[in-house]
Amino acid sequence: MTTSIQTPVTSQRLLQFSWAFAIPLIIDAAVRNRLFDALAGGPKAADALAAETGVSERGARAALNALTSVELLSKDAEGRYALTPESAAYLVTTSPSFMGGMFRHTSSQLMPRWLQLKEVIRTGRPAPYAGSEAHGPAHFRELVEDIMPLSLPAARALAAELIGEASEARVLDIGAGSGVWGAALAQRSKRVRVTAMDWPEVTEVTLSFAERFGVARQIETLNGDMFEVDFGAGYQIAVLGQILHSFSEARNRALLEKIHAALAPGATLAIAEFLPDEARATKTQALIFAVNMLVNTNEGGTYTYSEIAAWLKEAGFENVRTLEAPGPSPLILADRGP
Repeated sequence: MTTSIQTPVTSQRLLQFSWAFAIPLIIDAAVRNRLFDALAGGPKAADALAAETGVSERGARAALNALTSVELLSKDAEGRYALTPESAAYLVTTSPSFMGGMFRHTSSQLMPRWLQLKEVIRTGRPAPYAGSEAHGPAHFRELVEDIMPLSLPAARALAAELIGEASEARVLDIGAGSGVWGAALAQRSKRVRVTAMDWPEVTEVTLSFAERFGVARQIETLNGDMFEVDFGAGYQIAVLGQILHSFSEARNRALLEKIHAALAPGATLAIAEFLPDEARATKTQALIFAVNMLVNTNEGGTYTYSEIAAWLKEAGFENVRTLEAPGPSPLILADRGP
């Protein structure tokens, strides 16, 4: 006879969840107060950092110690703080890989709406935006700049897959935002021409990013609503970078059919999304993002690979496949038939 030994249930995991908000807010505060920037020149003590950045020594020390505990900083025997490779790469504002803006997006744009989650779940309707400027140009400019670094590694992986150094291609970047997908493709070959489609207040930002990427001469803009504007025809590549999650299944099916009609025979469509597992039970990031769509959209959600693949095939695409790329999920590729 065997006796099973059961691990006692404790509250520790729940306690960790209850403080999950803390580290993102500490990172955001440290970025905004330039604590990481001040350490880019080398290790410093809390009092020196406080004097350099203009924050209180008490505030600096509390934040620095917390960041040390999660290995975003290190501390030597003399009490001097230093950047770790991770924070040096991603949290110093002058770094080309800077991702600190994502924490600003979280604290300023996401969290105020997520605090209404109880009511959102009860009604099934998104949280109302506060203020008339919530969807104005300033909102979009800040949003696309904050989230651009999240897509850049995957955009470069896609470019390496689809574009050779001398490739010639017309690209349609739908819901372009910062234009990171089209810009990465254009950087691979001077013979790539990109049509960046988005709202006019957003394509202003797209063009500024194109200048930053050195591809401004290869980018043109197409302004309007993606469900209404005429895409034109004859594109060899189209990109939907984190777009489908904002809409319902019916609207996504219609959009994919419209894209199919705009592509040349043999062209490729690339889709980036937060893909949940087929059972919607294990991929936490994608499932949390589905709640984010509940909070922020009327119809959006996250969709599985099988769901998106079925829509693509119904729209006339073939050879549906995935491409491993840095990011939350692999990219989905599909071809327009000959």
